[in-house]
Amino acid sequence: MRAQDILMPVAAGLCCRPGGFHIDPVRPVERAVITHGHSDHARAGHGAVLATQETLDMMRLRYGDNFARTTQAIAYGEEIRLGDVSVKFHPAGHVLGSAQIAVSCKDIRIVASGDYKDAPDPTCAPFEVVPCDVFITEATFGLPVFHHGLAADEARKLLASVALFPERAHLVGAYSLGKAQRVIALLRAAGYDTPIYLHGAMEKITHYYQSRGIDLGELRSVKGVKKADLAGTITLAPPSATSDIWTRRFPDPVTAFASGWMRVRARARQRGVELPLVISDHADWDGLTATIDATGAGEIWVTHGQEDALVHWCTAKGLAARPLDLVGYGDEDEAEAPGGEGAEA
Repeated sequence: MRAQDILMPVAAGLCCRPGGFHIDPVRPVERAVITHGHSDHARAGHGAVLATQETLDMMRLRYGDNFARTTQAIAYGEEIRLGDVSVKFHPAGHVLGSAQIAVSCKDIRIVASGDYKDAPDPTCAPFEVVPCDVFITEATFGLPVFHHGLAADEARKLLASVALFPERAHLVGAYSLGKAQRVIALLRAAGYDTPIYLHGAMEKITHYYQSRGIDLGELRSVKGVKKADLAGTITLAPPSATSDIWTRRFPDPVTAFASGWMRVRARARQRGVELPLVISDHADWDGLTATIDATGAGEIWVTHGQEDALVHWCTAKGLAARPLDLVGYGDEDEAEAPGGEGAEA
């Protein structure tokens, strides 16, 4: 049996015919195996969904109790049989509950990474390297120009700006699932113990993180707070809200945006971002290439982003590599609507 007989790209996403399921399907299917809770990977309407408990909870928060006909939770390291294949979940380090999915059939193991990062993050389980024959890697930041640096340095940059402009409010655009909670945790680790304010779209998921034991300190809703009282404070909001009329409730706001795309200054200028913060929940170029090396895989399938550059790097290293050209996925930082979690773009 060949790897492409086990997993293959189809219109709905990545299909495992021997197992009777799709991984992160972009349209309703009979059985879906979901890597994490971002809305371009975790969609409603499937017959059955297999995911970590945290991912199932995120889907329930977003879509309601009836987002799928049936659900099954799986723990990291747990192995189950689906049809003719075995499936095992491993931490992906992307957001709370995110997982890589190892699919084994006969003597072939394929690992689908989903979205992942290899940088430390106290709000989720750390990325685990899984040896495999075929590694399916994301490539959101799959160009050599992308080096994220230390997220802790970006948090200190934000706090330096708060100290420099005590009369201004700081608005930080960050995706509601994962990025916002990581930014808060980074600020706490840097010694910031003042209450942090939340846009309404941030509240449900952030409180869920707290219910899972993630310590984020004192958080407050920004709704109803007097404009003058927001001077010198930090508020987390969906990226699109930071360019909305909603910002008029803040005193002379400093607009920040936490994203790996802030490495590209033209993007920051285009979005009117005064304080770009290079904080990403995806692996950068060095993280992607180091992870590929560490898996020991002889074959690499590349998806979700800058596929060509990473395929070229792999082939130069003597690895068999191909782009999957899957559609319907993207980067969460680019497309969240102020009313709640939007599709990743």
